[in-house]
Amino acid sequence: MEETVISKNFIEQIIDKDLEEGKYTKIVTRFPPEPNGYLHIGHAKSILLNSGLAKKYNGQFNLRFDDTNPTKEKTEFVESITKDVEWLGADFRGEIFFASNYFDQMYEAAVKLIKKGKAYVCDLSADEIREYRGTLTEPGKNSPYRDRSIEENLALFEAMKNGEFPDGSKVLRAKIDMSSPNINMRDPVIYRIARMTHHNTGDKWCIYPMYDFAHPIEDAIEGVTHSICTLEFEDHRPLYDWVVNELEYEHPPKQIEFAKLYLTNVITGKRYIKKLVEDGIVDGWDDPRLVTIASLRRRGFTPEALKTFMELIGVSKSQASVDYAYLEYVIREDLKTKVPRMMAVLDPIKLVIDNYPEGETEYFDIENNPDDENAGTRKVSFSRELYIEREDFMEEPPKKYFRLFPGNEVRLKGAYFVKCVGFDKDAEGNIVTIHCTYDPETRSGNGFEGRKVKGTIHWVNAADSYEATVRLYENLVDEEKGKLNEDGSINFNPNSLTVINNARLESCLKDAKIAESFQFIRNGYFTVDSKDSKDGEPVFNRIVSLKSSYKPGANTTK
Repeated sequence: MEETVISKNFIEQIIDKDLEEGKYTKIVTRFPPEPNGYLHIGHAKSILLNSGLAKKYNGQFNLRFDDTNPTKEKTEFVESITKDVEWLGADFRGEIFFASNYFDQMYEAAVKLIKKGKAYVCDLSADEIREYRGTLTEPGKNSPYRDRSIEENLALFEAMKNGEFPDGSKVLRAKIDMSSPNINMRDPVIYRIARMTHHNTGDKWCIYPMYDFAHPIEDAIEGVTHSICTLEFEDHRPLYDWVVNELEYEHPPKQIEFAKLYLTNVITGKRYIKKLVEDGIVDGWDDPRLVTIASLRRRGFTPEALKTFMELIGVSKSQASVDYAYLEYVIREDLKTKVPRMMAVLDPIKLVIDNYPEGETEYFDIENNPDDENAGTRKVSFSRELYIEREDFMEEPPKKYFRLFPGNEVRLKGAYFVKCVGFDKDAEGNIVTIHCTYDPETRSGNGFEGRKVKGTIHWVNAADSYEATVRLYENLVDEEKGKLNEDGSINFNPNSLTVINNARLESCLKDAKIAESFQFIRNGYFTVDSKDSKDGEPVFNRIVSLKSSYKPGANTTK
């Protein structure tokens, strides 16, 4: 019997080799967000990758907040990120780590570097440090404070900690190589003075470590074996390795970089999203037109769909963009067997069956989901007056139009054949009512095999359907003109949100609960909005339309 060949990504191959060589006995990964905003779909890739590797190798996955910059960090963001990670199903065992919990150890690590002659206190201003650093083609030059004695540096660094100097007046720098071809290695700043109240440590500290110094220490303290990050940190890896080696950690973590997820025509940058929120262009970090994880959850995406999407696009070191239509394709595939199919009329026009008995109501058994044989059926009421979609009737139809028009016959889904015999117009010439007759012999389920019709349309009963708010979404960015204007501003799609306040829905949908999802026949997949819905008054967000522009094999561009 042939053995099944399992394809592994390059990160898994590295981990396999490390395990074979006995470098680690247990795999530990982490997701280390800075709590300065909401997470977006690119972060979902990192969460699922890191947690998935830990699960695959029977290891440990840590959720750790890299909270070393209190100017932008908030408890609100800590809570939203935690909720996102839990929703995606990443198992961090309920334990949350904070970089700020290691501030004492980081301070001691900096003292150790000073004692080794590997760090010094520098009085140059930020502008002067940049000037001394050099360029990509020219080496930097040493700070005039680089050769301070170990004793002086220890005393100055302690005075920095004790608040004896103004903000920005001194920094602690690593002493590495001002002529290094990698600018990150030219004596980087590892501590700065900043009197800021921290969301976790309050006012205990007036000096804070820089990310490139703190991050490898956090990984080492937690026993992280593989520090998996995106490609922009590749040039920072020599500094990461320098820190863990100089601090002499017994089992230093290994940094591995992978390609970020780039989706076409979406906005992921935190500063852009923050401005959209502050300017009131969107109704918050979870606006369904965004691709924050909170937005995708509110819009009705499922964690299973996001996991499938990430598995399909894979993990590599090659940067590429993924068509947003591919993500839509995946959510359609995920939902089509999961959710019931209901009838909802988004642009209603009344249809009256003139020969149907007045005051009579009957019920039809309508299948809940033809793709799920276990989904069963539901009872749907039917009477003389109904609502149908306005686009399902035309006074003067073009060729190959198979819905309602004068003299034409269609099937009302799950009910009867009806034939248009006339219509009423208002004073402005708008059609307000369509008149039909029905054939009782064509009742659905009676096995009628007489004449055929080419069109089937959906409907709701005017007597018990209810009026609801439905929101239709398109990309926030104008796809044809591109993401940014020449001045750097975002090129918005004016049709990114359409609010329908008079949609007519099946009566049972009035009891739909928050986050419950449905397919509205011919109109797309919808979910109950988590922010604006009330008991008995659900607001429906369209997750995705039924039409797909995705073509298999054409989902990425270099």
